[in-house]
Amino acid sequence: PGIVDGRVIQPQRELPVLHTTDVLVIGGGSAGVCAAIAAKRAGADVCLVERYGHFGGLWTGGLVLLILGHIVTGGKQVCQGIGEEMMRRLDKMDGAIVNRRRGANPTVDAEATKYLMVEMVDEAKIDVFLHCWGVDAIMEGDAVRGAVFESKSGRQAILAKVVIDATGDGDLFAAAGAEFEHRSHNVGLVTRIANLDRVDADRAKLSPKPRPLGGVTPVPGVNWVNMRGPEVDGLCVATLTRMELNHRKFIWQNIQRTRKVPGYEQVYLTETAPQLGVRITRVLHGLHTLTREDLRAGKRFPDVVGVGGSENGQHDEWQIPYGSLLPRTVDNVLASGRCIDAEMRMADLVRLIPNCFVTGHAAGAAAAVCAADDCMPREVEVAKVQKLLREQDAYLG
Repeated sequence: PGIVDGRVIQPQRELPVLHTTDVLVIGGGSAGVCAAIAAKRAGADVCLVERYGHFGGLWTGGLVLLILGHIVTGGKQVCQGIGEEMMRRLDKMDGAIVNRRRGANPTVDAEATKYLMVEMVDEAKIDVFLHCWGVDAIMEGDAVRGAVFESKSGRQAILAKVVIDATGDGDLFAAAGAEFEHRSHNVGLVTRIANLDRVDADRAKLSPKPRPLGGVTPVPGVNWVNMRGPEVDGLCVATLTRMELNHRKFIWQNIQRTRKVPGYEQVYLTETAPQLGVRITRVLHGLHTLTREDLRAGKRFPDVVGVGGSENGQHDEWQIPYGSLLPRTVDNVLASGRCIDAEMRMADLVRLIPNCFVTGHAAGAAAAVCAADDCMPREVEVAKVQKLLREQDAYLG
């Protein structure tokens, strides 16, 4: 770039093509990993690109360790398929998950989960590029044909038959020109604190209990502590910087106050999440907007590709239509995870980790069918997608 008349101008240049694939998944969080595995198991060539050096997104990097949203009234579990496979495999690992029982909300260990996701992605033989940030969409008319990435290798392109936006923020569909709503939400920073098993109970009961002390994790004596934080714009870099700095100061100061309470002197801060807890930013304007009315009415959709659960297990299941993953205007890109089309009240359910498993699984299956049939996502035979999802043990109601 150069400065011309006081403006910074980026000159036109040819980009090297790093990779060509059937299905490109941008974002290696809970939705993106499920999408990539689903598509690969269906026979597609898959490339998974992630900005960090690990998989899991907010689930692992954000320390969102408590699993909510997989059950409904009566303890019935609706999150099945690849997401449930992850839970079963964590259950077989030492120190990876606690409270894994019917009707309960389990808590996972972030490092065990990162390891498991690497193992599952490797088993599927998915092409992976870490430390790559998707910065632009490659367009052919109204269709997305790939994406541009920035990394230590410079700016490069990946071309694909079908693209899945699993960035959480809708970075790719926004770059492609899809319509979306820009929302603000609470932004916090999750921590883990240790030595809770060394609290002197006799001395501690003589003083007011310090807060917050969080909830248990699979690691004995270690709790995870959530933080809600203020409602801000999660797309503003200045705001994100301020939140990061302010939260880290508050967390450190709070743990020092805790250590001054009699009985709690050995409690210490063992980890702050490397990823800021952004809950929602861009939400797709899709072919169908999920609403609380859909949930309350138990609405059933002919294009159902998944079923979501409840944060507290206190309401019935709700179907997720394929149309909520599809942009109204731009084609050849599928949304997954927290940025699919849902009204604000419904988005708080959509963004829960198990429901991200479900929409990621759905997007991956749809993309694989599109790649095999050489068609756009809006043209795909939804019945084929539903058949594939059921073959992969997904629950569609």
